Amino acid sequence: MNKRSVTIMLLFILFSFVLNIFGLMKLFPIYISSPILFLSVLIFIACMNDRKKFKGF
Repeated sequence: MNKRSVTIMLLFILFSFVLNIFGLMKLFPIYISSPILFLSVLIFIACMNDRKKFKGF
């Protein structure tokens, strides 16, 4: 994984975290901001965990 995609994912996590904080302040619906934060963290972890694995012969 290259540095550009990691940077973009981290910026998306930061954006969704700020959106979630706005949801906690009741400026944005929390039921929209929470799944966005969850999905952004899930995609980041899935991409970081993706590696070349030996699948057999």
